[in-house]
Amino acid sequence: AREFPLYRTFNAQFERMRAGYSELLAALLERRAVFAIAFLAFCALSCVLYPFLGRDFFPSVDAGQVRLHFRMPTGTRVEETARMADQIEASIRQLIPNSELDTILDNLGVPNSSINLSYSNAGTLGTLDGEILMSLKHGHRPTDELATMLRAELPKRFPGVEFFFQPADIVTQILNFGLPAAIDVQFSGPNLAANYQLAAELTKKIQRIPGAVDAHVHQRINGPAIDLQMDRTRLQQVGLSAFNVGQNVLLSLSGSSQTAPAFWLNPQNGIVYQIQVLAPSYSVESLDALLNMPVAASGGNAGAGAANTQTQLLGNLVEARPGQQLPVVSRYNLSSAIEVFVSVQGTDLADVAGQVKKLVDEVRPKLPRGSQVEMRGQVETMQNSFAGLGIGLLMAIVLVYLLIVVNFQSWIDAAIVIAALPAALGGIAWMLFITGTTLSVPALTGAIMTMGVATANSILVIAFAREERSIGVGPLAAALKAGATRIRPVLMTALAMIIGMIPMSLGLGEGGEQNAPLGRAVVGGLVFATVSTLLFVPVVYAAAHLWLIRRKEKWLTRNAPSAAQAS
Repeated sequence: AREFPLYRTFNAQFERMRAGYSELLAALLERRAVFAIAFLAFCALSCVLYPFLGRDFFPSVDAGQVRLHFRMPTGTRVEETARMADQIEASIRQLIPNSELDTILDNLGVPNSSINLSYSNAGTLGTLDGEILMSLKHGHRPTDELATMLRAELPKRFPGVEFFFQPADIVTQILNFGLPAAIDVQFSGPNLAANYQLAAELTKKIQRIPGAVDAHVHQRINGPAIDLQMDRTRLQQVGLSAFNVGQNVLLSLSGSSQTAPAFWLNPQNGIVYQIQVLAPSYSVESLDALLNMPVAASGGNAGAGAANTQTQLLGNLVEARPGQQLPVVSRYNLSSAIEVFVSVQGTDLADVAGQVKKLVDEVRPKLPRGSQVEMRGQVETMQNSFAGLGIGLLMAIVLVYLLIVVNFQSWIDAAIVIAALPAALGGIAWMLFITGTTLSVPALTGAIMTMGVATANSILVIAFAREERSIGVGPLAAALKAGATRIRPVLMTALAMIIGMIPMSLGLGEGGEQNAPLGRAVVGGLVFATVSTLLFVPVVYAAAHLWLIRRKEKWLTRNAPSAAQAS
């Protein structure tokens, strides 16, 4: 058959490499004890890198969007919030050039209806809140860099306004389970004032943690309100009840949808419409207008003599006092909650979460009676996922080992096959450390994938060595021939996987950072596992079988006199 020049050249170079590999393996077989100890020590030292890698649930993604949330002082009207949004938007256009900034979208306050909302934001309390969503052009600077710049400049230009960033990409929003930050420190209990005070103190301490950004207390307890103290004696005299007052006030200020929801089905198109009776906002634009509101009896909930009850003015039935209340009441398991949200930038999530947990443990003894504090959010899910994947990795190794035992009918040969796995774990650690990649769910998934490929390559070598041993070849010669013969399929399998994972490991394109740890873990693990398969596994095989031969010879020598006497 005709051979192409390229094939002849490649084959000649490969045979030269095979000869060099055989010489190296022969030298290592002669010094197998020293090499085995040194190799295992290197793998153990490599695994020491894992605590320094840091841990994230999933890598952060640069989606080309920045989601800025600003909060005005409590009680700010939506018109003032809109004017402030225009000023902030103008400053953003000054700080980010048009070559990077594409569009800006503002969302202010909260929607009027609580049904079928097209805009839902867990970080919004009321008219004091605003959100600015920035879409960036291709070739923009990293969004983390832009967020850092805006985080430093905007508070200087707008004192008194609170700024924090929320995840703009859908992946991070899902991982946060709808929360505006990765870490949620939740105080729950009946004593809201004391819990809020502790949350504010904790926030100041968290803001000093390196890598912890946008730490803030989500709730506000100083929302302006008007307390209407009912004169129950007067209500009884005029034949009304507290229920009548509450229903009439709620109907005038919020509409009938809050007191008596009503719907109408259009028989022509099948669309359901909400019917609502609402007093015009201009009719209740002052406290005097509110107190001049008419109050009438309603149905069977009126007091005695409701049939003869005349309509009364609200001011004759209540006393108005200025007060404060929560703009939004947050609850967890029916308990009122105060939450501290903390985002992470420039470091790993586990590091910041660990320092936050220490501060939370310091606050715990100060909690009022009946209150408790817990860390929730992405941190809790990350810890559960890491525990599950760690158990999965261990179970994968155990099941593979048992499967090899069944096929090889040898506990020792099965253990030799998985001897390449410590090197794979060391290679994963080195690759993640060199590339500055944190340990995450994709990285652990890549580690599990690496275990399978590394084990398959080791099986190729050990299976050939077992065949050689079955025809009477010694352990050293069998190990040497197995490595020299199986080097081509081992390299082909490993290189095919490594080359296929290189584009993923580079993290190219929008959102490529999400899967980059998986590719890097596979590449690093297979590089080290392949070296282990071709060098360490044959050495361990030869050493183990030589030890078995010597043990068998000692047993025969020890039992030979007994056999002679018996004969």
